[in-house]
Amino acid sequence: MKIAIYGPGGFGRELVRIARENVDAGVGGPDDVVFVSDNPIEIGRTICGVRVIPLSELNCPAVIAVADGAVRRRLADRITAGNLVSPLHRRGGDVEVGEGAIFCDFTMVTASSKIGRHFHCNYYSYVAHDCVVGDFVTFGPRVSCSGNVIIEDDVYVGAGALLRQGTPDKPLRIGRGAVIGMGAVVTRDVAPGTTVVGVPARPLNSR
Repeated sequence: MKIAIYGPGGFGRELVRIARENVDAGVGGPDDVVFVSDNPIEIGRTICGVRVIPLSELNCPAVIAVADGAVRRRLADRITAGNLVSPLHRRGGDVEVGEGAIFCDFTMVTASSKIGRHFHCNYYSYVAHDCVVGDFVTFGPRVSCSGNVIIEDDVYVGAGALLRQGTPDKPLRIGRGAVIGMGAVVTRDVAPGTTVVGVPARPLNSR
């Protein structure tokens, strides 16, 4: 098994250990894990013990280590997507996960949830029961997404944010392209394209 990490930035470098833990036992070759970059300054270098190659040399599944969901969306058509899942990730029953997902250490999807394409679930974050997460959604570290939450495409949820639990007849809804600030506590729906911050979370430009 080989896996490529598109982008040798900070998050990409954090994924190297998880990627190495995912390669087949006993292979041990120097190119089991590679970085992919479009930056000529990075191509040909070795970063964190991993060789950096251009996209033209990519011949294995890849994940995109770029936090911005809109950028991931633009890059997704250029690769064959793989999933990168830490051995310390936990997942319950009746869970669907799309291609290109990254689940870091100590993450969890508890039960009966649907996760879209190219989801980033950073360290210690979780998705609880009966949630629907769209495509190209990013969770920073320690995001707590309670049950019955709908998160539309291209949403960014900052580190330590808390999304309160909805109900089956009225799920909490985070609109497409919304940004949830670090440490925010989201108690009501967030409109598409809106940035909310604080406790409780309110639109950034509200007074």
